[in-house]
Amino acid sequence: MSGRAARPPRTLVQKLGAIVLGSEAIVVVLAGLTVFGLRAVPVGLPQWWGIVGGLIVAVALIVVAGAITRPWAIAAGWTLQLVIALAGFIVPAILIVALIFGGMWGYATIGGARIDRNGAAGSPAETHTESE
Repeated sequence: MSGRAARPPRTLVQKLGAIVLGSEAIVVVLAGLTVFGLRAVPVGLPQWWGIVGGLIVAVALIVVAGAITRPWAIAAGWTLQLVIALAGFIVPAILIVALIFGGMWGYATIGGARIDRNGAAGSPAETHTESE
């Protein structure tokens, strides 16, 4: 047994939020490749910035997903949702991605918080995973 203290269990918001952001990172990389392939990068910028932009946002999504227990992570997740929605001005189809994942992020944060509150008020059921 290690000398580290056990971390508190994650809330539903934290669990769902990390899943949404991690999944979204994959789609954002593909969107960056799409921007590159369609040569939709604004005039004056090299086309490879489509790939770089997608990778930067994807890495940011993964960082926020990994730091989901931090107080700033939820706000950072909303900010990233806005950044992805703004990419819809470059390729309008990205707006569909922003709406789908933005809706999932909204459910994870707003609906998950409601479920967490209701679960805390009642008698919580003890759950165990195979790793415990």
